[in-house]
Amino acid sequence: MTVERVLNLLLIRFGLIVGGLVVLALLVFAVALVLKRRGKLGAARRYAAPAAHAVGRCLDDRGAARGRGGVARGGGSVAGAVVRAAARRLDDDGRGQRQREREPGRGEVR
Repeated sequence: MTVERVLNLLLIRFGLIVGGLVVLALLVFAVALVLKRRGKLGAARRYAAPAAHAVGRCLDDRGAARGRGGVARGGGSVAGAVVRAAARRLDDDGRGQRQREREPGRGEVR
């Protein structure tokens, strides 16, 4: 195999990965847009936030166990840092404030 052929294969692989990520991002955007138009984005955020926190912790633990890091705050993986940022964004109510849950049957904020 020549060097040119190897580089072409690597370029094609990179293009396919980037193309897949772009399609995934467009799909997530479309789903978020549909949820927003139907008024169910808040409910979806409440369901997605705990899952994003759990995935972030899992990625951080896995990255720390492998000895990879370089990220501030405990040396977790880069993917863990990205998911943590997404989880923080999901916790915001759109105005930069954390959402508060009310206990059922009471008017108090816990």
